[in-house]
Amino acid sequence: MANPKQVRSTDIELIDKLVTINRVTKVTKGGRTFSFSAIVVVGNENGVVGHGLGKAKEVTSAIAKAIDDAKKNLIKVPVIKGTIPHSQYGKYAGAKVLIKPASSGTGVIAGGAMRAVLESVGVKDVLAKSQGSSNPHNVVKATVDALAQLRDAASVARQRGVTMDKVFNG
Repeated sequence: MANPKQVRSTDIELIDKLVTINRVTKVTKGGRTFSFSAIVVVGNENGVVGHGLGKAKEVTSAIAKAIDDAKKNLIKVPVIKGTIPHSQYGKYAGAKVLIKPASSGTGVIAGGAMRAVLESVGVKDVLAKSQGSSNPHNVVKATVDALAQLRDAASVARQRGVTMDKVFNG
């Protein structure tokens, strides 16, 4: 069964943000060989986000590969009035993240890798905390995991088979 939050990148205008570039050195008998890995987050700043990893001998090629990979991993996230609908915990490997909705005017209170993901999805006000591993690969994946678990009131009502009033009033 396909993921219902999966989005196709064909008809969406995406903005990419480079999270990190890592230089990798491989030592061979002929000397050192350098290659690069890049992590990129793409989003339309209106509820769609994706992340990708690209590896190549040159930085520009690695970034281009990462952008292509990110466009294949897009998900839809509910954004309500510039924030998220509810608090959510996300985890990937050693990285754990907590994201909470915030009142208007708060801004994005988050660290480097998390900030790139949250800004790409279009969240304007959010409180976020990263715990455990600070590895950008894992933090990005944990943040996307937390965002993928978010549900809006309409989907909760549909799943429970009740009206929207019933969701909010018990």
